[in-house]
Amino acid sequence: METPAELVQWMVALAAPQPGWRVLEPACGAAPFLKALEDARCVLTGSEINPESLAHLQAQAWFQEGEPIELHRGDFLLWDTPQRFDLIIGNPPYGIVGDKSHYPIHALKERKDLYQKRFETWRGKYNLYGAFMEQGVRLLKPEGQMVFVVPATWLVLDDFSRLRRYLASHGRLEVYYVGRIFPKRNVTAVVLRFQKGGHGLALYDKGYARAPLLLEQSSYQGEMIGFETPEAKRFERSGIPLEELFSIHFASRSTHFKVSPLTREAPLPGDVPVLTGRNLKFHVLGKGEGVQAWIDYETCYSSCWMRLEDASSMRAFYGIPHIIVGHTKGTRVVAVVDEKCYPWREEFHLVPKREGLPLYAIASYLNSAEVQHYVQTLYRDFVPHLTTSMLKRVPVRLERCKGGQVQL
Repeated sequence: METPAELVQWMVALAAPQPGWRVLEPACGAAPFLKALEDARCVLTGSEINPESLAHLQAQAWFQEGEPIELHRGDFLLWDTPQRFDLIIGNPPYGIVGDKSHYPIHALKERKDLYQKRFETWRGKYNLYGAFMEQGVRLLKPEGQMVFVVPATWLVLDDFSRLRRYLASHGRLEVYYVGRIFPKRNVTAVVLRFQKGGHGLALYDKGYARAPLLLEQSSYQGEMIGFETPEAKRFERSGIPLEELFSIHFASRSTHFKVSPLTREAPLPGDVPVLTGRNLKFHVLGKGEGVQAWIDYETCYSSCWMRLEDASSMRAFYGIPHIIVGHTKGTRVVAVVDEKCYPWREEFHLVPKREGLPLYAIASYLNSAEVQHYVQTLYRDFVPHLTTSMLKRVPVRLERCKGGQVQL
C-alpha cells in the first residue's frame, strides 16, 4: 500500500532524526522513508522480503547516486541481528496470514507457526502489522523510537490486547489519528510514535501541523485506547456498565450449525430459520438521533433450519427472552429483544444478571441518540463492528428505563 508523500514527510518530521542515527525501514518496498531521509546524514538500512521489489529499488537513480544504503534481503520478522536502531520508521504490511479465502496473506502461510512461536503478542486472528510492531520494539536501541503508520484496529480489538500491554511495558506511546489517509482503501489509520524506555500514553486528533492533544495518561497499562473526552467520561459515570447488568455472550457460529444434527438445509413442517445479523433490521432515525430496530423472523439468510424447541440445546440463552445487539452494524449499538427465542448465528446476546430488568426499555435506551453519540465519540471509525469489550463498558442509566419505558 503506497504511503502518501505528505504522510511520509510528516512522519519523518515527527521522528526528528539526528545526524549519525541508525535508521531502518522494514518491508521497505520502494523505500519512501529512506528516500525522504537522504539528506539527514543518517546510517540507512532497508529490509525487504520480495526480491523483485529490491531489484526495482536498486535500479532507482536516487538509490544509486545517493549515500550507500544497507539492504537486508529476507523476512524482517525472522531477522536475528545484533544491530539496534535509533529509529525504525515505515508502513508495515497489513493482513492476516492464512490459507483461507478471506485471509489476504497467503504467501507467508508456511511461516505462520514460526511467527506464533516467536511473537509473544500473537493472538487469535492476528494482523501481521502487530508482529512488525513487536519486532520493531525488539530492534530499537534504548530510548530509540519507532514511527509506524498502521490500521487503528489495534487500539480496541481484543486480539491486540497482548500487543497493547507489550508496548505499554516497553515504552511511551504517542498515537496520532489520521483517518482514511490511503486513497481507495477502506482503512482507518493512526501513526504510532513509540519511544523505548519511556512511559505513558498520549492520543492526538487528526492534523499534520498541530494535532490537538485529546488524551494523556502518565501511566498506561495496555487498556483499549479511545477518544475519552470529558463528555464521554461524564456519560460513563452517569450509569451502570452494561457488563454489571448482563452476561454478554456471542452466539454459535456458522460451522457449529452446519455440523449439528439438529439443523437441516431444507425446512420440515414447524421448523424456524436460524437467524443472522441480516435478520436484525434497523434504520437511523436522523442525524444526531438514535436508531429503530426490529427482527425479521421470516427470512432465512443462513440456509439453515431447525425446530424452535431445539434452540436451547445449542445455547441455553436461546431459550429465554433476551436482548440481541448487532455485531457488524458499524460503530453503533443496534439492540432488540428476541421475545420468540429463536436460534441465532453470531451476534451479541445480553442475558440479564438480575431479575426484573426492563428489557424492552433497556434495548430502546441502547438505541438512543446519547448511546450512539457516546460509542461513536470513543471509537469513531476504528473498526467496522462492535467488540465485547466496547459493549461491556456502555453505561446504562436505569432511571431512564423506569416502568418499562425510556424516559426522554
